[in-house]
Amino acid sequence: MGFIKAFSGAISGTLADQWKDFYVPRAGITGTAAVFQAVPQSQNNDRGENYKGNENIITNGSKILVPEQTALITLQDGQITGFIAEPGGYEFRSDDPNSQSIFAGDGIVSSLIKSSWEKVKFGGQPGAQQLAFYINLKEIPNNKFGTQSEIYWDDAFFGTQVGAVTRGTYTLKITDPLLFVKNFVPANYLLTGAPVFDFADMDNDAATQLFNEVVGSLSAAFSNYTNDPSKGNRMSKIQGDQIGFAQSLSAAVEEGYQWKSDRGLEIVKTAILAIEYDEDTKALMSDVKKADALSGARGNSFMQQAAARGMQAAGENGGGSGMAFMGMGMNAAGGMMGAMQQPNTSSSYQPNFNAQPAEAPAQAAPASEDSTEKLLNAKKLLDAGAITQEDYDKLKAQLLGL
Repeated sequence: MGFIKAFSGAISGTLADQWKDFYVPRAGITGTAAVFQAVPQSQNNDRGENYKGNENIITNGSKILVPEQTALITLQDGQITGFIAEPGGYEFRSDDPNSQSIFAGDGIVSSLIKSSWEKVKFGGQPGAQQLAFYINLKEIPNNKFGTQSEIYWDDAFFGTQVGAVTRGTYTLKITDPLLFVKNFVPANYLLTGAPVFDFADMDNDAATQLFNEVVGSLSAAFSNYTNDPSKGNRMSKIQGDQIGFAQSLSAAVEEGYQWKSDRGLEIVKTAILAIEYDEDTKALMSDVKKADALSGARGNSFMQQAAARGMQAAGENGGGSGMAFMGMGMNAAGGMMGAMQQPNTSSSYQPNFNAQPAEAPAQAAPASEDSTEKLLNAKKLLDAGAITQEDYDKLKAQLLGL
């Protein structure tokens, strides 16, 4: 016993001429509401008017409307006696053998709902009076999550543990209304005159429990995302990948708390509003960013510029040490730049610091210097480390005739 279908699909504008009294969802329902009462509505001079009472008891012959993306359940003594997920108009009959208890339609969740119906359906024959409630099948937005302290997870790309403080929102969907009502909605929301089960209600302990479970799953969700090769293992993509991270978060809460299999709930999308990495992770990300900047052709260009600046600085330092560096390292630096311009045929470049300096072109002999000037220049070379003390002593003895 249960319902007889009067019409299917969108609610007709001529319904008021056919049905004078019927049940509809109560007025003022927000987008975050999940379960709410069916309330009677009558027609008065072609204008709808909700009864002032909250009574949601339907009796034999009651007409009831099921809008798009909404399901309806009937209850007796806390047990589910009927279920409708097809939009349209229905008449409740407890005394008609042709009436049905379930209308699941042919949607993608119809087989799931029919399977759940066999587990939770009322065991006896429904009575003449039933409680009726609507269930929101749309995406339910603005469910918040956030951490007060750092959470940590192992990151495959960095090869170490990273940490962050984060906050954001997610949308969820009731994928199995029967499991949701039977296993999750508290009994005080399924009584005559019951309050609306609203996920945004701060006094809703069940919604608070979901918040805590999501926060407890964030470390696993970040790990799922950053260790997935198909995501590139880069957590920098998380904030722009609403569905990808939602799938990781949904998998984490399913593993930890069985949202989908036990409660008929699933996370659909996420929006990470803020993510603040801890100091160690920031330093690690900075190093990786620099390494990325020095990879490939950009890195070759940077090294050539760095080598050129080094040789220029060596020449400007003056003294024997600078000239000694240039004499010893000019070929090595030139070889390094030349190697970077050629295709890389080995895993790493090994500069040849033993190469001899290129032979300088012949120049005119410098003008003769007196002994004092030569000795002063030799002392400069000694102080600069260009010659040894023994070389200086020999030159000194020669110049002074000792």
